[in-house]
Amino acid sequence: MITVSRAPPYLTVQDSGRKRARASGVPQGGAIDSFALAAANALAGNPLDAAGLEWALGGGSIKFERDAVFVLTGAKAQATLSGQSVAPCTTVYARSGDELAIKRISGGRFLYIAIGGGIDVPILLGSRSTYLPGRFGGHHGRTLKHGDTLALGAPPSRVPASGCHCAADLIPRYEMGIVHVTRGTHADLFDEATWHIFTDNEYRVSSASDRTGYRLEGPALRNPVGTLPSEAGCPGSIQVPGDGFPIALMADAPTVGGYPKIAVVSEADLPIIAQRSPGETIRFELITIEQSQRALRRRASDLQTISQLAIRSSR
Repeated sequence: MITVSRAPPYLTVQDSGRKRARASGVPQGGAIDSFALAAANALAGNPLDAAGLEWALGGGSIKFERDAVFVLTGAKAQATLSGQSVAPCTTVYARSGDELAIKRISGGRFLYIAIGGGIDVPILLGSRSTYLPGRFGGHHGRTLKHGDTLALGAPPSRVPASGCHCAADLIPRYEMGIVHVTRGTHADLFDEATWHIFTDNEYRVSSASDRTGYRLEGPALRNPVGTLPSEAGCPGSIQVPGDGFPIALMADAPTVGGYPKIAVVSEADLPIIAQRSPGETIRFELITIEQSQRALRRRASDLQTISQLAIRSSR
């Protein structure tokens, strides 16, 4: 198992989410940057949907109570293992008693830690993920605290070699401020002038942003209808409330809502918007559904390349 020896302000257990519970009103949830966690799992020798740690908002440390392999992905972090610097996107071996310290997050928003065997918390509605608004899943439905212990699953049968590293061009370019979107459910309700405002200007991620949604500050958009009858929504939908300031729905967003949706973030770019911190800017670029699908296939291909690299390393 592992022990949280110093908890950061935010630390939860997440996996790929609850994909079959939306009809019951339960958000998909899971890692807000699903690519980062899947890539970390691949490099740790785990199934891509294994549960790992989602870390944000500051430093802290965890202690390994058994020998294990781990990988850091997502946000840039200053990290050490028993005093030795830890490289990102790299397979690292820890010995029983070693302590992984995250000094600080220097870029991006969410750091992921995959550990060989995955985090072994109970499965609820098909997932081990923590859903904080509902207070269930993960470790007792809450953020992890000082002294919490988490069991690990059985070590992987094939563990990549220490130092197995994936190239930077296989990882999303988190530093990019461009986020691609397709037309949303209610795109035709917004006039051409509103679309120009939306795509020609930068928006800043508000401090009033979390895993439910990122509120965006910038030029207001004209909402022509107020609210509509509630209908299904999904992570990435960009809705326009009455004040005109867009909200990008994220992993824990409600499954339904009545604000008109001008656009939807391309699934391939969800990791990019997820890693934007409050105060950082975004510019939206409209693409076709076909272009969005091609981008998502490229992401899947990159993840497959990382998985194959890890498998070859373990031989």
